[in-house]
Amino acid sequence: MSNLPELTDFLRTPDDCFKDLPDFAYTPHYTQVGGLRVAHIDEGPRDAPVVLLMHGEPTWSFLYRKMIPVLLAAGFRVVAPDLVGFGRSDKPARPSDYSYANHVHWMNAWLAATDLRRITLFCQDWGSLIGLRMVVDAPQRFERIVLANGGLPTGTSAIPFAFKVWRAFARFSPWFPIGRIVKAGCAQGLTPQEIAAYDAPFPTRRHRIAARLFPGFVPTRPDDPERENNERAWEFFKRWDKPFLTLFSNRDPVTRGGHRIWHQLVPGAQGQPHAVTRGAGHFLQEDKGAEVAQAIVAFIQR
Repeated sequence: MSNLPELTDFLRTPDDCFKDLPDFAYTPHYTQVGGLRVAHIDEGPRDAPVVLLMHGEPTWSFLYRKMIPVLLAAGFRVVAPDLVGFGRSDKPARPSDYSYANHVHWMNAWLAATDLRRITLFCQDWGSLIGLRMVVDAPQRFERIVLANGGLPTGTSAIPFAFKVWRAFARFSPWFPIGRIVKAGCAQGLTPQEIAAYDAPFPTRRHRIAARLFPGFVPTRPDDPERENNERAWEFFKRWDKPFLTLFSNRDPVTRGGHRIWHQLVPGAQGQPHAVTRGAGHFLQEDKGAEVAQAIVAFIQR
């Protein structure tokens, strides 16, 4: 926590932007972290096992609206934060305040402040790049992990062409329609109301700084500043013997097949009911949300 920046220059999306969200009437909760307000939803019994849902780029906790009811019906406590720069969380105003390392620090501080325990982590996209590092830094809080369409890149492996195109688009395109970008990552599409809900946190260009920058923070070169930390995390997971499940999609051009290395290297992944989520794109929470949630319930209840 000593490296946590203390920021005073940030944007806060007006509450009016979040009116009439389809199927997402949950009350937000707020935690102060490094001078910023981090938002999360927290539903279900306070004393129940926690399912922590970590979103990625360029989404927010709205992504989990199809999974939350299934998890609540099974009796779990469901917590879904918005990463700094996304959703209802504050958005630093300067690009230099954003980095992979800072986001890990912010979410580690948030986890310590909320004091969540008995956690089953579900993580996807950047939710995995950050969430898996949170496990490394506080393993005593986590009982099991479910990984979908994500990983821990170190910058030493080949980068899919689809990701190179996405990274270039995020950096150079003058047009950056976040709701439509999310729709493009779904096999089943989105309604106009759902597209608007993904646009809601980002009413101006300045609110979209994080969404623009995140693709460039993925380690893709051997000299990446987070290579060492992610390599250290891989060594940690090579010793992880708690349950570890993968639920990757078959129609994600970036992460498809990325589950195999986890099966090979993580002791806790042995003998688990891993599944390939068919008919789902990158955002499997949209395409097959209830099905994914049911798989998580069955995994916890085994």
